[in-house]
Amino acid sequence: MNRRISWLICLPLGLLVLASCQEKEEQAAEIVRPVLSQVVMPQRVSGVTFAGTVQPKVQTALGFRVIGLMVARDVDTGDTVTRGQTLAAIDPTTLELAVSSARADLASAEATLANTVSVEERTRALFKSGTQTQAAVESAEQVTAAAQSALVQARTSLSKSEEQLSYARITAEFDGVVTTTGAEVGQVVSAGETVVTVARPDARDAVVDVPDSSALLPVGTPFTVSLQINPSITVPGKVREIAPAADAATRTRRVKIALDNPPASFRLGTTITATLDAAVTEEISVPQNAILSRDGKSFVWVVDETKETVSALEVSTGSPSGSSVIVTSGIEPGMRVVTAGVNRLKEGQKVIFADGDRS
Repeated sequence: MNRRISWLICLPLGLLVLASCQEKEEQAAEIVRPVLSQVVMPQRVSGVTFAGTVQPKVQTALGFRVIGLMVARDVDTGDTVTRGQTLAAIDPTTLELAVSSARADLASAEATLANTVSVEERTRALFKSGTQTQAAVESAEQVTAAAQSALVQARTSLSKSEEQLSYARITAEFDGVVTTTGAEVGQVVSAGETVVTVARPDARDAVVDVPDSSALLPVGTPFTVSLQINPSITVPGKVREIAPAADAATRTRRVKIALDNPPASFRLGTTITATLDAAVTEEISVPQNAILSRDGKSFVWVVDETKETVSALEVSTGSPSGSSVIVTSGIEPGMRVVTAGVNRLKEGQKVIFADGDRS
């Protein structure tokens, strides 16, 4: 009877031990996970097109050199201007008063100099007749020299005041087209504040934003630029400038393509398409499922084929292309990356490859 009770008590314990052992075996079996992967290699890109706009090669932001109340703006966006044409003006009253004051100071300095010269001449004549001393002559000479210096200062002040009066108007420095206006009549504008922007219409660029990985275009790379409204109208161009740094938000670089004798239809602001004439770039892309997002950063799982383990590697990504995404930095050609199930992996976890996945 006691043996039966003891056996009944031990039976659940044995079942618990057996279940625990099975659970550990299942956990151990989960350590090695089958994965899909691929070896990443750069691919050459040809016939790539980019959308952009026609922009002036040279444009100048014009503003007043002094603070004032703007009383006139004679041009609007899109107007054609000629060199020397008045574009805008501020209230010149204060500057005109400064000129009047400077002219009065000049007249006073001239009268003072004339008086001191006369006094010096009389003092010299009296000295020769013996009724004045040498000290009086020297004193008169000093007064005359001071009056001459005051006259020079007055003339300089007048020239400065007249120059500042000319700052009350903005004039065009060259023939061009007004692209933007930054202030309205009745507004108090600060010195240097942009009021009108004028561009040269003769020299034009096609400006496009290209992915960071494709921005390895050397200066001089040929493009064919066409109008989006009429693709049959094309013009050749060459890269003349590449932005030194990529935009932090879009991961693109601004590229300026100098147009070779563009027709009049390539007006400023026109939307264009720029096409690479040859395959000149290489880029690495991976499936979008291979990207692991964590804490606002992007990672890929890199497979160590010797140890058959995975490790997370931070990467920078560019623009997506279909089901793939361009990797701009952080990954090297020849690396094997996991392409599926990235959210179920752990650092240092052992993996096995799917059939035929080692190629």
